[in-house]
Amino acid sequence: MPRTITVGLDGSPGSRAAAAWAAREAELRGLPVKLVQVWEPVPAPMAQASLLGAETQQHWTERIPRESAEGLRLRHPGLEVSTEHVTGRPAEVLARTAKDVELLVLGSRGLSGIGGFLVGSVGLAVIAHAERPVVLVRAGEQAADEHEKDPAGAPSSTTPFRPVVLGLDVNSPDEALIGFAFEAAARRRAPLRVVHGWNPPPYFAYGMTLDPGVQQSLAEGDAAALTEVLRPWRQKFPDTEVVEESRFGSPSTLLIDASRGASLVVVGRRARRSLVGAHIGTVTHAVLHHVTAPVAVVAHD
Repeated sequence: MPRTITVGLDGSPGSRAAAAWAAREAELRGLPVKLVQVWEPVPAPMAQASLLGAETQQHWTERIPRESAEGLRLRHPGLEVSTEHVTGRPAEVLARTAKDVELLVLGSRGLSGIGGFLVGSVGLAVIAHAERPVVLVRAGEQAADEHEKDPAGAPSSTTPFRPVVLGLDVNSPDEALIGFAFEAAARRRAPLRVVHGWNPPPYFAYGMTLDPGVQQSLAEGDAAALTEVLRPWRQKFPDTEVVEESRFGSPSTLLIDASRGASLVVVGRRARRSLVGAHIGTVTHAVLHHVTAPVAVVAHD
């Protein structure tokens, strides 16, 4: 049985944008979509005191995925769309659900026209614990936003896709992360822009001047390492245009700059735990808060 592209749905503008994105991605992959509504029951005294009783509240939460599914089927004839209503804590339910899906798609409220996402505690918890890739979509995201503008300068879903951007650390490249980005670019017939940011060795931070010749040597070494990492993937995806960018500077800043005009940004999250729990990582955390395109977070070893 094929895995589904699953959406965490709560009726918010962000989750509706996530459902629309998931439907488009499902058509590219030839997979079904599942809309999951997590209902967290309120304590009995609170439910009785509220304007809407518990039964009425549950009716509305069940209505949200049903109407959303009907809308997706109308806009995407032939797309298989199912719904599921689950009771529990949203972060726990969605993280558990993500174990058996192809992708988990979540919505988020945009901060502003130039800002990134407003990622709530549920979204951060799910991203930090999910074993499968999680895609975050801003409220208001439209299909045309992922495409180049038409000759008149207007957004259009009929033009080619904008590039897919991958943030990559050449010191610890992961096949799952790289493969996800190459496959996403190939499905969209879009260029893949691979961004690697590097900084001098730590001892240069303690007063040592970075000689221009040394900086050039370090730059050439990192650029060569990036080319070597991508060599087998270029051979595997010969029809995908790959643009390599290895630059001096903060990886998160370079990635955020490169992501402007992207159809999708792909970043990794190291699947490891510490005494204080799971982590998202500083670069991924910065991307989530400052990139406006959909962001895919891929967990890897």
